[in-house]
Amino acid sequence: MLEPATSIQYVKGIGPRLAEVLAAKGIHTVDDLLHYLPFRYEDRLNPRGIAELRAGEMATVIAEVRNSGLFRTRRMPIFQMTAGQGRARLKCLWFHGTYLQDKFKPGQMVALYGKVEAGRNGELEIIQPQFEILGESNEEGSADGPEQKLAASLEIGRIVPIYESAGNGRLTSRWFRRIIRTALDNLTPDLPETIPSAVRRRLGLIAPRQALEDVHWPDPGESFSDLQAFRAPAHIRLIFEELFFIELGLELKRREQKAQTGIAFRLDDRAREAIKKILPFHPTAAQKRVLKEIAADMEKPSPMRRLLQGDVGSGKTIVAFEAAVIAIENGYQVALMAPTEILAQQHYFSARRILENAGYRVVLLTGSLEDDRKREIRRHIAQGNAQLVIGTHALIEQRVEFARLGLVVVDEQHRFGVLQRFKLMKKSGDAGSKGPVGPALGEPDVLVMTATPIPRTLALTLYGDLDISVLDEMPPGRTPIVTRRISDDRCDEVWDFVRKQVAAGHQTYVVYPVIEESEETELKAAMKMYKELDKKVFPDLRVGLLHGRMEPDLKEQVMRMFQKGDLDILVSTTVIEVGVDVANANVMVIEHAERFGLAQLHQLRGRIGRGAAKSYCVLMTGGKISEDGERRLDAMVRTTDGFQIAELDLELRGPGEFFGTRQAGLPSFQVANLIRDRELLEAAKREAASVLAGPNAEISQEEINRALRQMRTRWQRTYGLVEVG
Repeated sequence: MLEPATSIQYVKGIGPRLAEVLAAKGIHTVDDLLHYLPFRYEDRLNPRGIAELRAGEMATVIAEVRNSGLFRTRRMPIFQMTAGQGRARLKCLWFHGTYLQDKFKPGQMVALYGKVEAGRNGELEIIQPQFEILGESNEEGSADGPEQKLAASLEIGRIVPIYESAGNGRLTSRWFRRIIRTALDNLTPDLPETIPSAVRRRLGLIAPRQALEDVHWPDPGESFSDLQAFRAPAHIRLIFEELFFIELGLELKRREQKAQTGIAFRLDDRAREAIKKILPFHPTAAQKRVLKEIAADMEKPSPMRRLLQGDVGSGKTIVAFEAAVIAIENGYQVALMAPTEILAQQHYFSARRILENAGYRVVLLTGSLEDDRKREIRRHIAQGNAQLVIGTHALIEQRVEFARLGLVVVDEQHRFGVLQRFKLMKKSGDAGSKGPVGPALGEPDVLVMTATPIPRTLALTLYGDLDISVLDEMPPGRTPIVTRRISDDRCDEVWDFVRKQVAAGHQTYVVYPVIEESEETELKAAMKMYKELDKKVFPDLRVGLLHGRMEPDLKEQVMRMFQKGDLDILVSTTVIEVGVDVANANVMVIEHAERFGLAQLHQLRGRIGRGAAKSYCVLMTGGKISEDGERRLDAMVRTTDGFQIAELDLELRGPGEFFGTRQAGLPSFQVANLIRDRELLEAAKREAASVLAGPNAEISQEEINRALRQMRTRWQRTYGLVEVG
């Protein structure tokens, strides 16, 4: 008998060599194999006869290969295969089909699935059909031998699961069907039930063993549309189970954090007056509401763990400085961490402008400082002289001792990822509790800030252990940004417009996707275009260049020049995506805009519109644009609402790519999909909280313990996340 935790190599038909191929797909155990779900199904219950087919319908046809071959047209190679049933024939065409040259042999039986269309001479055809070779035909028209009989029974006259192949096509959908059937037939019959009975009742969940059987081998009576939409009872059970144990882990973390000893800051009249003194403008209603939520957390004796989410320019930094003032007025230090030196420096200059006038001591600690300077700053931090310490996350990782660390502010959190955040909180706790001044201190409060609006579904998984505050209102005086897209063959018009704006006293960003041109890409590059704009297009204007490979000092110098107005035009790569505030810059031209991600385009656009002048974002495009590219550009022109843009971006790219990196700290889901399964995620979060609120009349301590044991196993083995208490 196979257990869920049995290594995959012990399943009959796999062995050590194929186990290595499967490991690349994340399949290590029998449980992993059984959670490798079909990505679609084919209705082969009633395969259609060729004579019955009608143009315009989707159909499955099982037929015999008659002939096949490759022919070349001026535009592309096309592979053609003719399948038949008796005298009836069906033509199949695959564009760029060179890879199919030796695939089909006359006499093979194939299952074909696709949209039937009328060909030129009235013959029916299927363009680019999905196909599967079922085996050789013989005189009696039946398969021979036990292996073939098994294959036929799994492939004909039923709803058939279709799997993604693995190992460069070596392990086909057909192979997975056979192996999964073998694994299920040899699986221990009693799979433990780890979801508490009250939760199962509320959601109408079927048993785990039945879910695995039904998801791979659906009953003929199962709704085909539910199967395709991943909404059959078997799917709902498996998806909910995965999300439930992730949310249970996050909820447990949340409760553990609340149970820790924090610092109960006092928000008295002195602190309130100090906050008023630093405000450079009248706060928005959203800023007041969010500060109230943060202050209420800081007054509690448990440590604050809060995410401050707000669109570019919504005023997060000033709210973070207000929270810092509360901590400093209570005699504590504050650490503010940014993902890049440029951003850390910008926070430092803002903090000095806003806080030093009020008498607070602000220091900057980054990797590029001289060693002597670093040592001196570390001494000030250890002695408690530095009240606000700004830097990159080296602040936590290097030998930095705080005297009384009370608050950690993390900016652009998504650049750090979930695991680093847990590590960081532990480090900040260690740093805070070892202060030489006075008794051991409590865990510091943590405020996480992000300018990437995160759809609620992602926030629930990435930040499920944090409370969330949203700044959904722009400060007064921010003018809406006019966004237009234009083909790059009209660049002369764009440069004329830039010239007029510079003449009116404004500044412009021109952004390129790459630094240097290469043979592989036809993209215009920042360095080359800088020379062209500087020498030919704007010889009379002051043009600067900024990119990621420049020395930090030179980058800093260029940024300062642009901020002070010593440059009219800044040619740049996406290095300006986070950070640089120049109120006088009101035009942004993004070349090859179709090459950028939606969130990135939105972040870039957020660099302008910071002053009172009307602002313009010009999206220049060149060459052929993909369907997704069109949707991204349309969204940018249609709306400046970061949350709408984030929802679409999540849909287009999927969760793993949402932040432009697969290292975003997201668990790699086996069966769940954050876009498709939003409602189940909400339910999982709700149910996880209700389980941990027990034991009670509905749920026993034994059920809670069983669920927690399963959650720990899954978190560590399947998702590679940190241990949960």
